[in-house]
Amino acid sequence: MRLPAMLAAMKNVTVTMEDNVAEWARLEAARRNTSVSRLIGEMLAEKMRHDDAYERALQDWLHRERSWASAGEPYPARGQL
Repeated sequence: MRLPAMLAAMKNVTVTMEDNVAEWARLEAARRNTSVSRLIGEMLAEKMRHDDAYERALQDWLHRERSWASAGEPYPARGQL
């Protein structure tokens, strides 16, 4: 029987945090019926996906073709718009 790729690629890490943060993590994990380890892993994975999506959107915007040229004519005044 083969393990799913996600499980096979997992690594153990040690995390140090303040006591009140650890207590919150234990309570939150219990509320979600999961472990603190899985809770932290899911939170970090979501942060990674969010940051990756933001970076892709930023790069798309920075590299898009812009057509702000006026063909030699002045831009209209704000009042004309």
